[in-house]
Amino acid sequence: VQLQASGGGSVQAGGPLRLSCAFSGRPFRDYSMGWFRQAPGKEREIVAACKRFGSCTLYTDVVKGRFTVSRDNAKSTVYLQMSNLKPEDTAVYYCAASTGIITSSLPIPNRWDHWGHGTLVTVSS
Repeated sequence: VQLQASGGGSVQAGGPLRLSCAFSGRPFRDYSMGWFRQAPGKEREIVAACKRFGSCTLYTDVVKGRFTVSRDNAKSTVYLQMSNLKPEDTAVYYCAASTGIITSSLPIPNRWDHWGHGTLVTVSS
């Protein structure tokens, strides 16, 4: 499995960016997908997770209302649309894939099997 994240870059506060994560190597529909981020000096945190067949959920309160996440199984790609970016959104953003199944009792898989290399998002004030 390979995950290729793209779309990062430098943007001024208030601007948008769209991250994409292209998945290859196995059937995309067999994997739950997630977006994570790691800011300088901080631990990695989950931003969002998507079930195998569709629905995605944002898990970081500070991005709700500004970020949207989606997956396109026909294109084997998961997206993170970010708007109204803030300097505190500066981080390396990673996508990840899990064979774990997302359920109401397990909304975030315990293990993520594959990781992309990450894409840097820098937001200046």
